[in-house]
Amino acid sequence: MTLPHGITIRSATADDDAAITLLADTAFGMRLPAAMQAPARRVFAVEDAVVAVDGGRVVGATKAATMTLTVPGERTVQACGIGGVCVAPTHRRRGILRAMYTEQHRRTEAEGLPLTIFTVSQGTIYGRFGYGPTIRENSVRIDRRFAEFRPTTPNPGGVELATPTEVTDRVAEIYDRWRRLVPGAQVRPQARWEALFADPAEFRSGGTDLFTFLHPDGYALYRYQYTQDEKTAEVVEMRTVTADAHAALWRALLGLELVTHVDAVLSDNDPLPYLLTDIRLVRTTARYDALWLRLMDIPAALTARSYRRDLDVVLAVTDPFRDAGGVFALTVRDGVAECAPTTRPADLELGIDVLAGMYLGAYPARVFANANRLQAKDSGTVRAVEDAFGSERDAVLGWFF
Repeated sequence: MTLPHGITIRSATADDDAAITLLADTAFGMRLPAAMQAPARRVFAVEDAVVAVDGGRVVGATKAATMTLTVPGERTVQACGIGGVCVAPTHRRRGILRAMYTEQHRRTEAEGLPLTIFTVSQGTIYGRFGYGPTIRENSVRIDRRFAEFRPTTPNPGGVELATPTEVTDRVAEIYDRWRRLVPGAQVRPQARWEALFADPAEFRSGGTDLFTFLHPDGYALYRYQYTQDEKTAEVVEMRTVTADAHAALWRALLGLELVTHVDAVLSDNDPLPYLLTDIRLVRTTARYDALWLRLMDIPAALTARSYRRDLDVVLAVTDPFRDAGGVFALTVRDGVAECAPTTRPADLELGIDVLAGMYLGAYPARVFANANRLQAKDSGTVRAVEDAFGSERDAVLGWFF
């Protein structure tokens, strides 16, 4: 698509910072609190942004930063993290997003990064660029008044009360141990820790500042939300390295006696419901995607992670946006993969967005096959691919960007 006359795509400069900020504030309907502006610029440097300019005015922007992402098998891979994608409401439907994305992805390919990741605000746009949702989250509410733990639930103790400023280094150390184990988690830069613990009032939805429960192998950051009739504990972030830390922290959270409900975000297979005598008390209030992913280099991406079973399969992958698609032989032995282009006939045909959905183990192959988004020569091949691409741990987004 050719851009309308007068609109150009270029690298941003420091002089564009104010215009990019105004554009993002307008597009996302919020202003970034002052306490978070400097940390945000350290994560996404303005000089690394791509902008669209019309007559000297910035009318589109996309930011990028290299992130370290954990993938199945407790491995890590360098990925391009994209954020702050916006187009001015005065310039929609002119091909600006596609033009910016074309330039951004050209740069990512030149850097040799095998993956691009993105926290997507609208679910109908990015499939056309080869992205697929790759992590799921579940918002839950627990009526604390009726929560009882099963007799078999561990009670390891070890939880202490703390203020966040007292334990920032310990929380960061626990997070780093946790993220090395969990697919989808990223290394968290110091600037993001500063933004989290700044805890500006504008991001609290009227709630209190942060409270902390700390365990040697986990932590829970939470705040209180008040209405006229009740008090709720909102778990802002909980990370646990061990099952004992998970049980101990939930015992502490559900022991907040003057609280009616505890709100939290869980992955699909979080054991919390099975620690309680009544699993229905962990009520799902929303279910949504947390991270989208695109494979930039299929052989590099598929060999970066490990697998749960041996596999010998040929994938025919279509890419609607770039040239990453093709036919690839994927061979796995003892969890280690080899992948290369091949002329062999395909066992599976799928879009690169479907492969992205399967990549961290959250979305099973059979679901895509039932939706006719993955075609296989037989059901045995689908089962084998699903088993191989699964993960021992649920994929979890480390921090939102």
